[in-house]
Amino acid sequence: MLVLNLIYALSQEAKAQVEPETFTSKKAIYLEVGGSSGRYAINYSKIFHQKGKLKLNTSVGFSMWRNEINDFRTIWLPVVPLEVSGVYGKSKHHLEIGFGLISFLDRTLDFDSESLELEDKVVVNAAIPLRIGYRYQKPEGGFFFRVGYTPIIDFPPRTGGNWSFNPYWAGMSFGKSF
Repeated sequence: MLVLNLIYALSQEAKAQVEPETFTSKKAIYLEVGGSSGRYAINYSKIFHQKGKLKLNTSVGFSMWRNEINDFRTIWLPVVPLEVSGVYGKSKHHLEIGFGLISFLDRTLDFDSESLELEDKVVVNAAIPLRIGYRYQKPEGGFFFRVGYTPIIDFPPRTGGNWSFNPYWAGMSFGKSF
């Protein structure tokens, strides 16, 4: 009887380690360098759905990008990165796959054919970052880390430029989940 109880206890313990843990800390705040923010951003994210090993996450951030007009003048333009990702894994180690939208203000020069002058304009631009990477996040919260390959598709909606693909982009994030 003792042997049967011991076998039963060991099988239950082994089964508990296979089951994915439910995340009680679904929010995170972190600094991202590179990645889906373009250059850098402070981000807030939230897991809005979890079932088994799969969790769905959304994040929003804010950054200011420096744009030098000439040697004497520099302006700072706001950037808002948004991202949706699927996070797959049990416990604290995860595969993260997602995509996003970076909305940012940019400068462009327009030629006015009537006055024959160049006009410096601030326009809205956008890019689509893709993500595949590793995410470290404990179910109960605490230190948060992720690193990923994040190629970016640039589409300038207002400047009349061409779409481009930048396959050489990656990023890293550090922060806290709670």
